[in-house]
Amino acid sequence: MIKRTVEAGWRCTHVKTRDKQIVFCAEAEETGAVPSEDIGLLILDSLRMTCTQRALAQVLADGGAVLVCGEDHLPAGLLLPLEGNELLTERLRTQIAAGKPQAKQLWRQIVQAKLRAQAGLLPWESAARLRLARLSQTVKSGDEENTEAQGARFYWPELFGADFRRDREGAPPNNLLNFGYMTLRAAMARAVVGAGLHPAIGLHHRNRQNAFCLADDLLEPYRPLVDARVHQLWLQGVMELDKESKASLLRILGEPIRLESGQGPVQVAMQKTAASLAACLAGERRKLDLPAS
Repeated sequence: MIKRTVEAGWRCTHVKTRDKQIVFCAEAEETGAVPSEDIGLLILDSLRMTCTQRALAQVLADGGAVLVCGEDHLPAGLLLPLEGNELLTERLRTQIAAGKPQAKQLWRQIVQAKLRAQAGLLPWESAARLRLARLSQTVKSGDEENTEAQGARFYWPELFGADFRRDREGAPPNNLLNFGYMTLRAAMARAVVGAGLHPAIGLHHRNRQNAFCLADDLLEPYRPLVDARVHQLWLQGVMELDKESKASLLRILGEPIRLESGQGPVQVAMQKTAASLAACLAGERRKLDLPAS
């Protein structure tokens, strides 16, 4: 079953559970309810909202994740289920025991897939598209020459204009990119945990203050999905992170994407990517199941 992404926004003042349904209220009035087992990602985005612990525990027990937004309406924290895979202990041992050569080869595949996806967003006649495509063929184990950063230098100006700089604190449409990335990051973290892997033990990202290094690794080839949607909004003159733009970005999780193994919704594709990594670490396969371009 394809799980739903549910957002409780500023109109919602209270979230509770009843009969395994997550119930949303505005003041004293119940405004809606969703079966807990249908929720893949619950987004809480209102500083005046209260939420019962029973409701949070119910979403987690049914395999969902909870994303809490801050005052700036950007994700501030993430709750993930701990019991998501019966092979959890075995998978964690395998993940910890993975050697650097294997991690570097897997990271190479990820960077190649990201560069190909970025190239696919640019016009056919674009010189930047050709450079990205060629760059994807030169990635070495571990991306020692940082081709990912090399590609970014001409990818972003081609996509959003010569004056654009990708910066979390930068001018729009950076705000839209931030929200889109964080939403997909939460979904990927959930997929990683569901595959029996620990999101903090990364292949490439190794910041000890980052609890989601592995989710960030696997997210890289999916980031261009957000870039494409934000580019569409940017062309329409949308610069604000409002209800409509957030809804457009959230829809990405349910939209189709083609993996090397076939086509399916993004949310399901992430689960396949995470599962393929678990299989690679266990020695059952050598290639990750990544977005194809």
